[in-house]
Amino acid sequence: MRDSAVSLWDETSAEPEPAPSDLEPGGPPVDLVIIGGGYTGLSTALHAAERGLSVHLLEAERIGHGGSGRNVGLVNAAAWLPPDKVRAALGPDYGPRFLERFGKGPATVFDLIERHQIRCEAVRNGTIHAAHGPSGLADLRARHAEWQRLGEPVELLTREETRALVGTGRYHGGLLDRRAGTINPMGYCRGLARAARAAGARISTGVRATALSRRQGLWHVGTAQGPVLGRQVVLGTNAYTDALWPGLANVFVPIHYLQLATEPLGDRASHILPQGQGLWDTAPIMFNYRRDAAGRLLVGSMGRVIGTKDSGLTQRWARRQIARLFPELGEVRFEAAWHGRIAMTPDHLPRVLRLDEGLWTPIGYNGRGIGTGTVFGIAMAELVAGADPATLPLPVSSMTPAPRAALAARFYDIAFTANQLWKCIA
Repeated sequence: MRDSAVSLWDETSAEPEPAPSDLEPGGPPVDLVIIGGGYTGLSTALHAAERGLSVHLLEAERIGHGGSGRNVGLVNAAAWLPPDKVRAALGPDYGPRFLERFGKGPATVFDLIERHQIRCEAVRNGTIHAAHGPSGLADLRARHAEWQRLGEPVELLTREETRALVGTGRYHGGLLDRRAGTINPMGYCRGLARAARAAGARISTGVRATALSRRQGLWHVGTAQGPVLGRQVVLGTNAYTDALWPGLANVFVPIHYLQLATEPLGDRASHILPQGQGLWDTAPIMFNYRRDAAGRLLVGSMGRVIGTKDSGLTQRWARRQIARLFPELGEVRFEAAWHGRIAMTPDHLPRVLRLDEGLWTPIGYNGRGIGTGTVFGIAMAELVAGADPATLPLPVSSMTPAPRAALAARFYDIAFTANQLWKCIA
């Protein structure tokens, strides 16, 4: 992986990187300024432009530089929480609405992929939530009962059924969600950018927003290249939120999530997830694996990459995990290692925040960035176009700091590193 690449996906995406577009200062005000070139910002730009709004998106780095281009690539439905807890948290009006809209999140993503012919290795055969032990299986049974009550295509797998689908007998069972699937996440991100530009949205990369102020009914977005003026602003920065709006970065706990990718394994790994699903488990410190279109095996977990793909703690951890699950593979070589950030909220639910008049941000995706960012982009476009905020998938809330966010982030970082170390010696 080249030094400038943010992930393996950056190098293997069939969608080319969008051509850079510099900022030309002094232009007329636009209907909407979007800050952040990930799933949320690009989905907002696409759907707002399709509604006839003038749109200017600013990305400080390259398209997909943040969590979108470093994603695992699992297009999952709904939220981290099981349905009953979502309803309890959001109430009888917003709870069912949230479950319906975000339950259809994968369908929304795959429909966009089809409509815009986005080249992103899309496989829609579901994802598998695997039980790491008896307690995990009990949790999956409860989730299955809830999804069955809602009539969703989610199947509870026996241990033997799980073994056949995932390639190892280590799991006690699983939950197969047929709504879901896998993609090359950077390919999807770049495809959204291509579609947004085709719809009329302007996208400027390498332009960092440094100040936000509202004067005479317009938002002034300060940049080193000059100001951009807009009637409304959407911040689509999620876990990569900085100090642009004071206090916003404190509404979630940032945690790292790492991935390592082997070289293509060919027939050696053909028995691993042969139908193309992605898997994550029920362990307190989650572990995931999947294969890509070239036959690489990708493994990941919460935490940072410590070392490189060739040496250090994380690559030793990854080798041990692969050997534990798939001893028949023998020695493997890694092509890439990277990590990104996830925005975790205290209740594991996202937020839509109204920071000021005409200034909005959806935030706190809790590791469900692809579907959540896409769906929120549609909602933000509707909102900017004049929709009643009461029609959003969850209520608009105020900016409330997560308790001891900085301390919690340090604690998790230490715990995830300790987990890697323990798995290397256990």
